[in-house]
Amino acid sequence: MDDAMAEAELLLERSRAITMQGRDKQGRAVVRIVGKYFPARALGGRVEEALRGYMRRRVLPEIGERQFVVVYVHSLVERGDNFPGVAAIRASYESLPAAAKERLRAVYFVHPGLQARLFFATLGRFLFSSGLYEKLRYMSRLEYLWEHVSKGELEVPECAGRHDEELERRPLMDYGIEATDRRCMFDAASMDTSASLHSLRCIS
Repeated sequence: MDDAMAEAELLLERSRAITMQGRDKQGRAVVRIVGKYFPARALGGRVEEALRGYMRRRVLPEIGERQFVVVYVHSLVERGDNFPGVAAIRASYESLPAAAKERLRAVYFVHPGLQARLFFATLGRFLFSSGLYEKLRYMSRLEYLWEHVSKGELEVPECAGRHDEELERRPLMDYGIEATDRRCMFDAASMDTSASLHSLRCIS
């Protein structure tokens, strides 16, 4: 690993975008990913390689041979700032050893928003293998996540708590009818529409 990649992985570690967070209610390890913390802009063109390397050298050794789940918190993700892009996510998953893919039991997608649901409903099956797509679970509120992960096992980022409170006050935000902050949800107008996978760099 060269110095540039070591620096990129260190940046990921310091951001705390990807951390281990105890166990879910079935005793499986929890990998928490906070989109708001992801240093996509700082990583620039090294995003995909840094993400793959960090998962392989930092996250997977900590998981070991255990089954695990991923809790992805999408609250306040903004295009170009902290979203790594669809291609990077896909490449990172596909680079996992087959045994690790098998041990991944669920991906809990917290605060997906209407456009995220539409995107994955229409293109998700084409961009991701069925093994990952079928494990995706939408959690529109934190209360639904607590059915799977105990509160004491997961550190909830402040941005997720604020967004959850806003959704409770303004439930129509769930349907894309209103939003106080465009960054809280996927924006169809900012989504690249070319059929090329590499053009689908960002869906937030």
